[in-house]
Amino acid sequence: MKPKKIILAKPRGFCAGVERAIEVVRKALELFGPPIYVRKEIVHNKYVIQDLAEKGAVFVEGLEEVPDGSLVIFSAHGVAPEVRTRAAAKRLSVIDATCPLVTKVHLEVIRFAREGCSIILVGHAGHDEVIGTMGEGKGRIQLVGSVEEAEKVQVPDPERVAVTTQTTLGVDDTREVLEVLKRRFPKLVVPSGDDICYATQNRQVAVKSLAEHADLVLVLGSDNSSNSKRLKEVAEMAGAQAHLIDDASEINPTWLQGVETVVITAGASAPEHLVEEVVDFFRALGVEQIEEMDGVEERVTFVLPPELTQELSKRAVNS
Repeated sequence: MKPKKIILAKPRGFCAGVERAIEVVRKALELFGPPIYVRKEIVHNKYVIQDLAEKGAVFVEGLEEVPDGSLVIFSAHGVAPEVRTRAAAKRLSVIDATCPLVTKVHLEVIRFAREGCSIILVGHAGHDEVIGTMGEGKGRIQLVGSVEEAEKVQVPDPERVAVTTQTTLGVDDTREVLEVLKRRFPKLVVPSGDDICYATQNRQVAVKSLAEHADLVLVLGSDNSSNSKRLKEVAEMAGAQAHLIDDASEINPTWLQGVETVVITAGASAPEHLVEEVVDFFRALGVEQIEEMDGVEERVTFVLPPELTQELSKRAVNS
């Protein structure tokens, strides 16, 4: 049982926010030495976490695990204001690795709250990004995760409602939820720009176009990665068999029965070496036709947080 053709989706893998977050931890270890405490997983991928932990990063669930006066990094998913308050009370030095696109959503929520709007956040309950964003709402924010919930959500004043979204949602699902909210609240205030991040959209568009002509789609990504799970869902909605895997060892040979074309992609927090290992798996089976699709070239980059750039500048002057 071996496929005839392997197609690599493009773009795939790391986005600018993930690259920045990982670089923040690496630079902090380089500048200040281990241990460096990181609140939550810096990005949602177990291999990235293992690599950084081996280099001296200590991942904690809460700030109570961080010794007073230590250095702590906030993950790419952002934090609620109360976390910043607790960090100050513990005299922690903070480096904030929140993705700038998540920060944009936080600022929207803060602005909407100041304007007296009821805020609806479209997102998935329990996700780290959602928890942080909800914390900015000052009691004015409600979470909606589906069309059904959008049909039922109630607000004090239907004429003063604003909406924002988690950055890593499914593009098609979110569009349906927003359509319901716009119908129910005709004066709904929406952000000036799309909240779903460019990387999430690009990866979903690529997978959607390929999955329509594929038998099997393999998505590299960890189970707690929202954008990776959405890629699997997009592929299934396009009619392909799809599986989310951490690495090549999780490929089940029974998935390959009757399969001619396999598409491989990776979530925004999955390293490229995992894709290469899956390609090697199929090469070992004797698959020779391996090609990469033509896709969007992503040139987005984000600067490091000021806490790091200032320290780098200071050391450059003193060297």
